[in-house]
Order: sequence, then C-alpha cells, then structure tokens
Amino acid sequence: MSQSSQFSLLTQRRFAPFFWTQFLGAFNDNLFKTALIVVLTFDAASWTTLSPSLVTNLIPGLFILPYVLFSATAGQVAEKFEKSRLVRFVKWLEIAIMAVAAVGWMTHTLWLLVFAIFAMGTHSTLFGPVKYAYLPQQLRPEELTGGNGVVEMGTFVGILLGQVFGDVIVMHQTLGIGFVAAGTVGFAVLGLIASYGIPVTPAPAPDLNIAWNPFTETVRNLKHSAGNRSVFLSMLGNSWFWFYGAMVLAQFPVYAMTYLHGDHSVFVLLLTVFSLGIGVGSLLCERLSGHKVEIGLVPFGSIGLSLFGIDLYFASQGYTNTSAVDAFGLLAQHGAWRILLDVVMIGIFGGFFIVPLFALIQLRCDPRHLSRTIAGMNILNALFMVAAAGVAILLLGQGLTIPELFLATAVMNALVAVYIFSLVPEFLMRFLAWLLIHTVHKVKVIEKGRIPEEGAAVLVCNHVSYVDAIVIGAASPRPIRFVMDHRIFKTPLLGWIFRTAKAIPIAPAKEDPWLLEKAYVDIAHALHDGELVCIFPEGRLTTTGEMNEFKGGIMKIVERSHVPVIPMALRGLWGHLLSRSSDSLLERAFRKGLRSRLALAIGVPVAPAQVTPELLRQEVAALRGSWK
Repeated sequence: MSQSSQFSLLTQRRFAPFFWTQFLGAFNDNLFKTALIVVLTFDAASWTTLSPSLVTNLIPGLFILPYVLFSATAGQVAEKFEKSRLVRFVKWLEIAIMAVAAVGWMTHTLWLLVFAIFAMGTHSTLFGPVKYAYLPQQLRPEELTGGNGVVEMGTFVGILLGQVFGDVIVMHQTLGIGFVAAGTVGFAVLGLIASYGIPVTPAPAPDLNIAWNPFTETVRNLKHSAGNRSVFLSMLGNSWFWFYGAMVLAQFPVYAMTYLHGDHSVFVLLLTVFSLGIGVGSLLCERLSGHKVEIGLVPFGSIGLSLFGIDLYFASQGYTNTSAVDAFGLLAQHGAWRILLDVVMIGIFGGFFIVPLFALIQLRCDPRHLSRTIAGMNILNALFMVAAAGVAILLLGQGLTIPELFLATAVMNALVAVYIFSLVPEFLMRFLAWLLIHTVHKVKVIEKGRIPEEGAAVLVCNHVSYVDAIVIGAASPRPIRFVMDHRIFKTPLLGWIFRTAKAIPIAPAKEDPWLLEKAYVDIAHALHDGELVCIFPEGRLTTTGEMNEFKGGIMKIVERSHVPVIPMALRGLWGHLLSRSSDSLLERAFRKGLRSRLALAIGVPVAPAQVTPELLRQEVAALRGSWK
C-alpha cells in the first residue's frame, strides 16, 4: 500500500460518501451544541438562572445519556439490518430533530433545545455502531489504521468547524439565532444527500432476534466483550480517553473566560488547536505504524497525555495576564504559547492513543458481533463521560481550580495507564519494540504481504543478535510466538519482554529434555490456534556473521502441524551492540551511527511436504545475500 493510501480512500465510493456523511454529522452536532453552550455561558441571564460552569458540564452529560439507555438496542439493529439503509434512516431522523430545535431557537424555548440535545444524543447512539462496524466490512486489514485515522481526523475537524461556526454565528448580534436554526437543518439535509452514495453493506447477522430490554442486553454485550481480553481492555482504554477528553474540553469555555481573561474567540482558539492536534495525531498513526495495526502507539499516546496535561497546569500557573483579550491578544501574552502547545500536543497524543485502539477492536473482534461490541463500548464511553461530568462538578464544587482539574486528570491518566498496561503487557511490549525500530534502527520490510493475514504458519529466520525477535515482532502486522533459548528468559529486561510476548522457551535435549518436549507441545498448540510461530533454526547466535547449519527441529514441527513455513532474513544486524561480534563494545556502539539501517526480507512460503533444514537454509541465505 502506498504512503498516500489513506487519502486515496477519499476518492473511492466504499469510503468517501461514508466519510462525508459522518463528517457532516459531527459538524452539525457540534454546531448545535456549541451554539447552545456559548449562549448559556456568555448570555446566560436571558436564558437560564443556572451557573455557566454547571451548564457547560450538564449539556454534554445530557447529550451522552442516550448512549447508556439505547446503545444495546442500537448495536443489535446495526447487526441485523443493511448499513447504508440504516445510515439514511439516521440522517432523516437528524433533519426532524434539527427542525424541532429550530422552533426552540426561534421561540427562545430552552426546554425544546434541551430535548433536541437529548435527541441528537439518541441519533449519535444509533449511528455509532454502524460507523465503526462499517469500516472493517469495506476496508482491508492493512487499511484499517489509515481509514480510522482519516475518519478520526474528519470527525475532529468536523467537531472543530462545528464549534467554530457555532460560536461565531450564535454571537452575531441580530441574526445569529436564525442562522443557527436554519444552518443546522441545512447541514442535516447535506448529510442525508451524502448518505445516498454509501454502497450496500450487508448485515452480518440478519437472523438476529432483537432483545429490546436495554439493561439485560447491555450486561450480555459487556460479558461477551469481556471474553476477549485484548478487545475488552481496548474498549476500556477508549472509554478512558473520552473521560480524559470530557474532563478537559468541558472546562474550556470557563477556562478561556476566567483564567485567560478571553472572549469567545479565545475559547474557539483552544478548541481549534486541540482539534487540529487530534487530526494530525490521527493521520500520523498510519505512517508511524507502518501500515499495520500498531498498538505500541497506545502507551506512547498515554505518556504524552499525562506529560502535557501536567504541563498545562504549570503553564496556566505561569500565565499572569489580567486584562481582557481576544484570540489575537492572547497570542501576545507571556506564557500563552506554552498553553497552546500543551493543548495541541494533548490532541496529537490523543490521536496516537485512540486510533490504534479502534483498529485493534475492529481487527480482533468477531465480525458477527462487532456492532454490538461497538455498542458496548459506547455504553462504557457514555458512563465514563457521565462520570467525568460528575467528577468535574464535584471537584470544582470542592474548590479545585480548573488548572488543578487539568493536573488531577493527567495524574489519573498515568495511574490508569499503568494499570491497563499491567493487565495487557502486550501494549507495553509492542511500544518498546516500536520505539526500538523508530529510534535505534530504521527497518525496511521487503515483501511484508507474504506474512499471511490469518491462519497458522512457521517463520524461520537467521539469528544475528539478541534483538532479532523484537525487530521481527515490530515489523510484523500480526502477533508472533517466538521460540527462544530458555536462558534468555533469565535476562532482566529481555526476559520480561519475551515472557510478556508469550514466547516459548526451549532447551537442548541433553540439557533439559522435558522443556524441549514441552516447547514442541506449546508450538503445536499455538499453530492449532492459528497463530504465527517464529523459530531460529540455527539454535544459537552467529559468532562470525555467517549462518550456522539449520537444525532438524523444524521437521518435527511440520510433522505435527502441517502448516506452511515462511523463510525470512535479517540484514544489517551483524556488528550490532547486542550481537556476538568480536569487535570491541565501543566499535559496535558507534559503527552504525545514530540510526542503523536494517532490512527484513520475507520469502515465498514453503509447503510442509517440501520442508527440509537444508532447503530453508538456502532460502534464508538467498534472501539475506551479502548484507549481514
């Protein structure tokens, strides 16, 4: 897939109409919500007696309440019915809701607008399971990260533009309310028009009997999702991001007005830089992940969310301006650029955090249950966001300042990240591997498509250094079970990494025959379960840079499990600091420069009946060539 492939999706019917439909929906939602929040923040007296801080936390809570009430039903509907028809139904519903809201705007009737907020939450609840289950039906696995990145970028750009337009239009002195009323209806109509271009997307479970009790179905959904540990914890991670985002974003109107002493344009500026950050981070995910689902970006994103959230507190403390400013005036104030940098970096690292989680859920979830899984995640998202609104109201009521709330959220994020990554160490292991090949090494993968997208296979590779498995694992689009010398597991850092990756320890027969036999049994079980297993048939690291003879263990593996064997060759690792080169440590440390250039060449799969150690060694040697 080419580097620009995620953008080429915007020219294809399987993606473009869906993209513009969801973009216009996100835009319209936020135009409406922001206009209402701005009116109730900056012109509160003519609409309500509630405090602005309470209102800015209450409205998002009302919007997401339907996710708790109706997501279970929405997930079943998305499984049972064809998706393009469902999207068009949702768009017709949006037009009706915005028509009701228009009456509320024009008659200055607040309860009609509050009803419309709840109704738009219901509209989004229906669209959510369709939205994320549509992508894996129309995109290939290697397109999921890029496709999700474009969707998230489009969503947050739509959110940004909706917030900007909602803020600017509603503050127009004479015609603002009328423009909002007419505009929300008009953009709903545009979304409906775009939806008619979405191709037919068959229902994965057309015979599903819908259980209408939302509470029992919610429990059933969450129990089913919990059966897949990595998917369920990815759902929790996703929900935590929305908790974090809700805690921070809901404070922006009052933060802009009270702490930055800005008008509504300062609020718009904060939203702009945050949304642009999310868009940039989402788009960068495909490039940083190497066109695969790279969950190693999730810890990276989490680290950034905490670091820049903490710095936002200190940056706010360092802001000393007390005179009223607009957006341009803010830029001239001491400390303002640091605040804006923190906000945009929170957005960028938020993109790194959330896009791989969505792609992982779509890739590893049962396709027949994906919409219901997404619905379950939406329920969790809603609960976390309602909790965020409640926690924010509680903490602010106890006397915390908004900057202190930012600090508390960032510290909570660090604690939650440690907890989640301790439950699923695969995230952290993939992060360390990703960090290795994006800092110390620059790895080119040749013929990556020869690694099967699904199904069992044995990978065989030359053994050059102690980091061979990390490099191979980071380059692979799928998790790999490595078969490794049991003594490596006693090495403090590497041992932890390989145990985390569920590597299989092996020992020579003369040293530990029981462990040897157990290794073969574990390999057979892994292959039976459709996993990839990688072995180093040389049995030891090279001490000369040349390949050793391949041992016969591969024959025992293919006799038990009739699966294809894929030869691979590492190029450029000989002489690495962690190889067994006889050169001095100082020479090895500096020979390859700050970033060494490596390659992983992948050969044509060999049928089980043709496998011999000699043939595999020839294949690996040919792939490696003269570059050690």
